[in-house]
Amino acid sequence: MTLPASSRFQFTPELSICRVMNGLWQVSGAHGHIDPARAIPEMFTYHESGFTTWDLADHYGPAEDFIGAFRRQFAGRYGAERLNEIQAFTKWVPRPGRMTRRVVEDAIDLSLSRMGVKSLDLLQFHWWDYQDDAFLDALKHLADLQQEGKIRYLALTNFDTEHLRIITDHGIRIVSNQVQYSLVDRRPETKMSAFCREHGITLLPYGVLLGGLMSEKFVARPEPRRGELGTASLQKYRNMIEAWGGWSLFQELLAVVKQVADRHRVSIANVAVRAILDSPAVAAVIVGTRLGVAEHIADNARVFGFQLDSEDHAKLDAVRVKSRDLAKLIGDCGDEYR
Repeated sequence: MTLPASSRFQFTPELSICRVMNGLWQVSGAHGHIDPARAIPEMFTYHESGFTTWDLADHYGPAEDFIGAFRRQFAGRYGAERLNEIQAFTKWVPRPGRMTRRVVEDAIDLSLSRMGVKSLDLLQFHWWDYQDDAFLDALKHLADLQQEGKIRYLALTNFDTEHLRIITDHGIRIVSNQVQYSLVDRRPETKMSAFCREHGITLLPYGVLLGGLMSEKFVARPEPRRGELGTASLQKYRNMIEAWGGWSLFQELLAVVKQVADRHRVSIANVAVRAILDSPAVAAVIVGTRLGVAEHIADNARVFGFQLDSEDHAKLDAVRVKSRDLAKLIGDCGDEYR
């Protein structure tokens, strides 16, 4: 399989990424057991199909170790000179507290060791408590480590617009913010997207497929019971749907998305991903990968073979206007975590 040129995005002057990133939250243990003996070979399948960009975190179970093992086997198979074909974006999610140089550097050194790299392609920083402004201390130390070569680029995850502004006002260069963004949760369109475009920052949305709820499997289905939602993603996004407008309205949305998908001869997931990819400031979207359990490589590739037009967007917006305003109900991007 060869993906078209439109599947790539020039994320930074040195980093070209796939616009559908492979999300590794699914290896954290909250989505069932992942067998490393099956997972690493499947990472080769994704890479060789053109899906070369990985999203992970220090707390996603063995995710960073998987990248390290994949890189070692990749170098053995293709040679170390081709390792730059892999893009691996990790996160640091510290417990709130005093952010000394030692605390910050020890965390980064651990990720470097686990991933088997000398420099992190992208370090995405999360902070739980805005009442504690030590996040600025952490970011200043991270910027120092970037200058020293341990981090190539600095980014954020689940920061709101106000605190993204504070960080940029302190002269800290941020290249992206990873936020929840989907046909259900369109909060980034309220403030975040415009701010990012103004400051040369891109968005890396997750939750685009609502943990799998945005699929043919749930069309015309009664509301699932808690016991039927077997992964952390399904449970999380079922709650988001309830806040947004409930299962009945979600069924209306699924029906419309299916109409659009049928018109383009693609899947519901393809339409959901394409709609967010086309949003201003979005560099790429993150789609979860349950390595060795289920793969959707061929379906994901179809995202790059069609475009949504004004008629499609009008149909989707007709459902949107019936929903609750999550920005008013929850707040800005990431506020659900605080």
